[in-house]
Amino acid sequence: MSNYEEGLKLIEEKFGNGKDNVISLATIAREPGANGMPRPVVRSVDAYYEEGIFYVVTHGKSNKMQQISQNSEVSIAGCLEMFTANGVGENLGWVLAPNNAEIRSKLRTAFAEWYDMANNEKDENCCILAIRLTKGTLNINHWEKLYHMDFVNKTDMENGGIF
Repeated sequence: MSNYEEGLKLIEEKFGNGKDNVISLATIAREPGANGMPRPVVRSVDAYYEEGIFYVVTHGKSNKMQQISQNSEVSIAGCLEMFTANGVGENLGWVLAPNNAEIRSKLRTAFAEWYDMANNEKDENCCILAIRLTKGTLNINHWEKLYHMDFVNKTDMENGGIF
């Protein structure tokens, strides 16, 4: 088994299997900071993980979705696990759109305790955000082993990843 495959297996164990995960999601603000440079914005979101993608139910007019519409490059971090990654955010559209039926069912199951309280599915702006991972680093036991992963090319990176 390659380091990439081993890392994927560990990520699935930590974040997959239908779990409700809290991750930090960083986007780039629509307006620059005081120095004129791009300004990061970070928040915690509940996310469901499957096959290299984190899924989030959110509102299409939220700041994060407006920011992603301008710059789809995002970063995430596992709040309880030492995993950081870059990815591309994509608005999959209304949760009730027929093409979202399968993932919506999985999200409703993973987030069952609070889903209906937090989401108004009748609002067509209630949407699914897909965060497709591009590269990342999984840190096991505080630097005992690092998995630098290229999710696009499905390989490990000897030196690199995200710290």
